[in-house]
Amino acid sequence: MAGFDARSADEGSPEAQHRASSLWLAQFPGSLTPRPPLAGERDCDVAIIGAGFTGLWTAYYLKLRQPDLRVVVLEREIVGYGPSGRNGGWAIGGLSGSPSAYGCSPGDERVARALRATHDAIDQIAAVVAGERIDCGFVKAGALTLATSAPQWQRLRARDAAAEAVGHETPDGRLLSGAETAAMVDAPGLRGGRYTPHAARIDPARLARGLAGACERHGVTIHERTAASAIEVGRVRTATGALRADIVIRATEAYTTQLRGKTLSYLPLYSLMIATEPLGERVWEALRWRDGLLVDDRHHLFFYAQRTPDGRIAIGGRGAPYRLRSPIDPANERNAEVHARLVATLRQTFPAAADAKITHHWGGPLAAPRDWSMSVNFDRASGLGAAGGYTGHGVAAANIAGATLADLILRRDSDLVTLPWVGHHSRRWEPEPLRFLASRAIVGTLGSADRREDATDRPARRVRLLRPFLPPAH
Repeated sequence: MAGFDARSADEGSPEAQHRASSLWLAQFPGSLTPRPPLAGERDCDVAIIGAGFTGLWTAYYLKLRQPDLRVVVLEREIVGYGPSGRNGGWAIGGLSGSPSAYGCSPGDERVARALRATHDAIDQIAAVVAGERIDCGFVKAGALTLATSAPQWQRLRARDAAAEAVGHETPDGRLLSGAETAAMVDAPGLRGGRYTPHAARIDPARLARGLAGACERHGVTIHERTAASAIEVGRVRTATGALRADIVIRATEAYTTQLRGKTLSYLPLYSLMIATEPLGERVWEALRWRDGLLVDDRHHLFFYAQRTPDGRIAIGGRGAPYRLRSPIDPANERNAEVHARLVATLRQTFPAAADAKITHHWGGPLAAPRDWSMSVNFDRASGLGAAGGYTGHGVAAANIAGATLADLILRRDSDLVTLPWVGHHSRRWEPEPLRFLASRAIVGTLGSADRREDATDRPARRVRLLRPFLPPAH
């Protein structure tokens, strides 16, 4: 995959700063010069704040379904600068939340439909990538979860049982023995694994910027370096102008917490990543890791990894410390402790790549609602709408959210508008310093639980203390 020659961008320039924010933007082959900001007063039909995946998919489906609609997207930085251009490159099915949070029982037909929608989203993304000719390294080869201890294997079997209860007609994956798992990725100490076909590898920055280009070809206007200073009924105000619109959609995910009155909407958590240099074919043969397959594990502070289109291992994980005074800050995007943990995980799990040079280190925030469950909302009377809270499932969930918002806005009676997360509202997080203390407790306890389980091969009971704060998978 050809990349941008960093020598052509002055060090410290906006272009260089944007490219330094992730491997994906560093390698983007085109220019990252911002589109013109909004200037003056302007009218449109739909104003969208945020040019991440949620905002872009909403704009794309609106124009696809009603081409004469005037749609304008405002982005504070550039397309792909936020988490949509920094994530692990996983487009994977699975519920963003728990059935109980949506008022459903595990065997509820609505939950089964929701799960199928997440599977369909992978194919919807594939269709747009092919139809719009977006070169983003899309390969649908599935995802493999490794279990390297008895507690991890226990959690993986519980995960499989829960998935079977939800989607018993069309199971979303299957358990594998240690030998079957090793045939797909040969990692030390395997107890077993679980494979799902409903997952695809992508280069997220190329997908985001390619989708923005597709939106523009369909008539969407995108203004970059345009921060919304106020979001009101019928109007979005910025420092350089204002948009008057019948419909205003907020697609700001974790950055919602920086808006007035929305500080406690989410817990902004950072996922951090590292990437190796391109690896030789002998390394891949030793690992038995086929192109496009996504790999993660069942530690409490789990890792997630992909084999990139240019032959690197890009691996990420949670655990970056939460800062009380600045939950979202560029200083949070790199952390020496998490970097060391990711390097150790890389070397332990993929020993054939142990000597590989680490070339990139980056991170980005994700939005965790209080109940860890996503929401899609649109109020017809005020014309205001929003979606988010994907808790790490954002590539697929944002596609669903964008299509759903488009259907709600256009009054389309589709199956999407009846899914459980439509109209769902999560309660606010506790005020500071309680949110800060909860975040630190989650990271600290999960990390210590992993260390104990790795040392004793027995489940760490201390995790039970965090049940009220943890996502459903735990």
